Amino acid sequence: MLLAVDIGNSAIKFGLFEGETLTSKFSIPTKRGATSDEIKLAVDHRVHDSIDSTIVCSVVPEIDPSMRDFLRSLAESDPVFVNNSFDFDLMIKYAPLDSLGTDRLVNAFAAIERYGVPCIVCSLGTATTIDVVNADREFLGGIIAPGMDAMAEALHLKAPRLPKVAAEKRDNLLGNSTEESVQSGIYNGYVAMVEGLLERVRKEFEIKNTILTGGNAKAVALDTDVIDSDLLLNGLRILAER
Repeated sequence: MLLAVDIGNSAIKFGLFEGETLTSKFSIPTKRGATSDEIKLAVDHRVHDSIDSTIVCSVVPEIDPSMRDFLRSLAESDPVFVNNSFDFDLMIKYAPLDSLGTDRLVNAFAAIERYGVPCIVCSLGTATTIDVVNADREFLGGIIAPGMDAMAEALHLKAPRLPKVAAEKRDNLLGNSTEESVQSGIYNGYVAMVEGLLERVRKEFEIKNTILTGGNAKAVALDTDVIDSDLLLNGLRILAER
């Protein structure tokens, strides 16, 4: 049994694999400075199977030592932490390489392994990233923009008299209260931003094959797009099999 771990800015996602099958998954909030005991308390009761190996993608280095200690207590071998020196079978056109988020590389790798090239990979999380891989498996670079929740939080911080709201889809474009107006602006503004960026990328690079992952993928996906909520976890699985 393989345990794949995706340490993101807002949540840590765990996926248990039996061969190629994702048998279960769950997440816990990302807590910077968490101890291995705290991680164990949050996770232990959800892992009932014997773990043979573990693999991790992390964008929160502060939590890596505690996660490493916790995973050592679970598995028979040391955890593998993916970094940018791994062989992703990509020609990476990005400098400096260590500034490129490992999650973006794992997502791009997973996308080409599962859906082929060329492709556009869009991840909609705390940050929104759009990356392009061409037919020659060249990682051409990408776009980084705020996520929907980050937009809502930034607006509240800069304009504290405006309420901090949960960005939600509304039936009406126009709000009939300040809260509804902010909700509409955040949600519809975010969707318009992502749709507009994807349209420009598709046109400039003449690529239709688009893979989206993350909680807001359905809001911006075309009928021809692929939504893969487990893209990164599967990328870790494929890397672990190499």
